[in-house]
Amino acid sequence: MGVWFSFWVVVGLILVALIGAGLLNLSVIFGVVFPYLALVVFLVGLIYRVVQWGKTPVPFHIPTTCGQQKSLSWIKYSKLESPATGWEVFLRMFLEVVAFRSLFRNLRTEMGPGFRPVYGSSKWLWLGGIAFHYSFLIVFLRHLRFFTQPPSKLVSIIDSFDGFLQIGHPHLQLTGVVLFFAALYLFLRRLYIPQVRYISLPADYFPLLLIMGIAGSGILMRYFIKTDITKVKELTMGLATFHPKVPEGIGVIFYVHIFLVSVLFAYFPFSKLVHLGGVFLSPTRNLANNSRMKRHINPWDYPVKVHTYEEYEEEFREKMKMAGIPVEKDIEEEETEEKEQEEKE
Repeated sequence: MGVWFSFWVVVGLILVALIGAGLLNLSVIFGVVFPYLALVVFLVGLIYRVVQWGKTPVPFHIPTTCGQQKSLSWIKYSKLESPATGWEVFLRMFLEVVAFRSLFRNLRTEMGPGFRPVYGSSKWLWLGGIAFHYSFLIVFLRHLRFFTQPPSKLVSIIDSFDGFLQIGHPHLQLTGVVLFFAALYLFLRRLYIPQVRYISLPADYFPLLLIMGIAGSGILMRYFIKTDITKVKELTMGLATFHPKVPEGIGVIFYVHIFLVSVLFAYFPFSKLVHLGGVFLSPTRNLANNSRMKRHINPWDYPVKVHTYEEYEEEFREKMKMAGIPVEKDIEEEETEEKEQEEKE
């Protein structure tokens, strides 16, 4: 159900762009208004999410560890699995962000003969994730050449490296193809592995289908349905300099592509994709496991007025006896003690 809902939403978005920019000739709406609106939603939404995360109190020291904690000098500890200093936390975070270290060490679990759990490698998932994220990053950097004049040297180097095979004309850009098939692999994995499909929601399928639509429309625009790159650069430079101008005859496939990109930008802060920023604010990753060297006091442990059981029974003893609830001190004993106290006085 979730996959079909996401599929038809993406198809609907493509049809909206085809009809709006093609039949209704709303090129200004799809080429200027939607990109600007998506950028504003992206920036405001991302800032809002980061501020909300930053304001969320973390009263407990909760770093995720799976190694020996630092204690005595003669006991070797795991500097990456149980970091004790800020530098070790930095190394752990760096490897997590750059190399997806926890995903590389991930294992899959299946039920073997006799209903015994069997653990196996999950390196294909790590490889698919690496290919997806890095190809997305390179594609994003390559597209910066449309917003700068002249393009920076770094972008030119990346563009040359990406097309070093020099297949076809224009040259095949590897990362665009890798991005499409990496997203396809992650999508099919969610679709055909029963355990993963069971926990997958439309929010898991939709971004993958949307990114496949972006990559697919970009491939079509570059190799099959030719688009005037000069007019595209004129439009993008106008957007970058806040002097937008929509040239005639760009082609509807470009508006499909930029509309899907705009939807992705606007959707980003409100989706699981926002882990791009959230990973740096995760207390399970960015805290040192130094609880044996430093005492961490919960700031919420303030003095509170307590109501002891003795006080509770003193207040409700008669009602408790009427309800058949046993009490520690019988009412008659209390009356006897009160009389004895009065006689002593």
